Amino acid sequence: MIETEPANQKVRLRINASAQQGGDMLNFLIFVVLMGAGIAISALVSAANQSLGVLIGIISFFLAMFISVMVRLADQWERAVILRLGKYNGIRGPGLFLIIPIVDRVIMLDTRTLTLDIPKQQAITKDNVPVAINGVVYFKVEHANDAIINVQNFAYAMSQYAQATLRDVIGGMTLDQLLAEREQIGKEVEAIVERESTNWGLKVSSIKIMDIEMPEDLKKMMSRQASAEREKRATITKAEGDKMAAFNLSAAAETMLKSPGAMQLRTLQTIDGLGPSPSNTVVLAVPVELYSMMQKYMAPKASTP
Repeated sequence: MIETEPANQKVRLRINASAQQGGDMLNFLIFVVLMGAGIAISALVSAANQSLGVLIGIISFFLAMFISVMVRLADQWERAVILRLGKYNGIRGPGLFLIIPIVDRVIMLDTRTLTLDIPKQQAITKDNVPVAINGVVYFKVEHANDAIINVQNFAYAMSQYAQATLRDVIGGMTLDQLLAEREQIGKEVEAIVERESTNWGLKVSSIKIMDIEMPEDLKKMMSRQASAEREKRATITKAEGDKMAAFNLSAAAETMLKSPGAMQLRTLQTIDGLGPSPSNTVVLAVPVELYSMMQKYMAPKASTP
């Protein structure tokens, strides 16, 4: 079983134990039925010949034991690799199948998708930043014979190869690429592991990057950098707003200059905005009409060469 997954290991152990218990119950039931039939035959024969009846009883016992051991049971998700006298003979399952006791050796494999943790790996990025990264591998046994014959322990081999590949991929990337392209890293590691695991009869479903840890001082520097970047964008945005407001004020001044009564209306609007409360009192030292008379008086002088 996979040593890096204690929780999942316990679950799979319970599942395998229940499946083994079901197979043992089937073998015991076959033994009881055959032994009962043998005892019945032995009792009938003992009535005529006691020694022959005892012999039949002994033969029935060993025959029932032999046949019960021959019958094996594989669940829907299991495959049985048969080694006959040490040589690969074939794959059995799912369901009932027969073996030759003593001659055949049965190795049961789970063909469902398995989950394998990639322990936290210490690596150095391309720009010399130390990071710690971990992940998870989802794979399953696709060819049971290759998983048994071509590799000693496919789960351990998958774990070690995934760890080494992850460190190699991280070493070829900068920190910015590592933080921004997490999904791409998982696909790249998956492609490399897939090429090797095919020879082991395994099919990699997916590899995911779970967590990336950096030194605390680097985290503080990145936080200050992000804060400075946000302040820079805010300053630029405010400057752009001031620039647009200046252009609009200039256009408004030109419009008021061309309209004779625009300034008076603007003055009255300003006074109305200043005095919405009874506590505010606005006093005009110079009447508004005087401004109009001055403009009319100065207009001919401005037009005279």
